[in-house]
Amino acid sequence: MKKYISWNVNGLRACITKGFMDFAKNSGADAIGLQEIKLQEGQIDFSLPGYHLYWNYAKRKGYSGTALFTKEEPLDVTYGMGIEEHDDEGRIITAEYKDHFLVVCYTPNAKQDLSRLSYRMDWEDAFRAFLKKLEASKPVIFCGDLNVAHQEIDLKNPSTNHHNAGFTDEERGKMTELLAAGFTDSFRFLHPDEEGAYSWWSYRFHAREKNTGWRIDYFGLSDSLKEKIKEASILSEVYGSDHCPVELVVDL
Repeated sequence: MKKYISWNVNGLRACITKGFMDFAKNSGADAIGLQEIKLQEGQIDFSLPGYHLYWNYAKRKGYSGTALFTKEEPLDVTYGMGIEEHDDEGRIITAEYKDHFLVVCYTPNAKQDLSRLSYRMDWEDAFRAFLKKLEASKPVIFCGDLNVAHQEIDLKNPSTNHHNAGFTDEERGKMTELLAAGFTDSFRFLHPDEEGAYSWWSYRFHAREKNTGWRIDYFGLSDSLKEKIKEASILSEVYGSDHCPVELVVDL
C-alpha cells in the first residue's frame, strides 16, 4: 500500500512558516509532491528525515518549480519532458519505481487574459504524449496542480466562470482527452457525485471560509491501476497555502 500526497504550496518558504514541516512529518506519506515551490537552488536549508529529496527549479526566480520527497529511493529520476520549450519552468519531476512511475506536475496557467492559452494547449498535448510514452513500459501515477476544473461539479460557480482561465472549453477539453487516453481521475472514481469538494480558493472575498472554491489538484493514474485505488482525499482542513493537499492511497 502506498500513500502519496500532492500540494501546491504557493511558495515553500512561506508555507514552512505556516506549519508545513509538522504536516509533512506527520503525514505518513510514502511520497510528497509539491508544486509552485518558488525557489532557486541554495535558497532554503531544508531536510526531511527519512525522505530522498528532488528539486526542479524554474530558471526564473521566485516562480513555479516542483519538488518530490520520497521514502523509497527511485530507480531513476528525470526532470521535465525533454522538450526545451516546456522545460524552463521546473514543472515536472518523474520518479521511476519498480512497478510504476510517479510524476509530479504543475501545469501552466492560461493567465487571466488567456494570453497563454495557446501555449497551454501545446503543453497539454506534449504532457499527454509524455505520460503515454512512460506508460508503454509500466503504469503511471501523476499528481499536481493541473490548473483546470474539469466538470461543472468541480467549482462553486461554473456559470460565471465559463470563459475564465481554468474553466475554458479548451482546457476542459484537454482534460477530457487526457482521461480518454487511458487515465483515471482518482477522486471522481471514488466520489463521482460529491459536490463542494475543492482544493483551491482565492485569497479574496473570504472564499475559503465560504468554500467558494475549485478542484484543480489531482491524482490521475493509468486505468490499469484504478481498481487498486483505496482512498482519494482532499485534505481541506490543512492550511498553509491557497491550495490544500490532495492524497491517494493505492494498493501497489
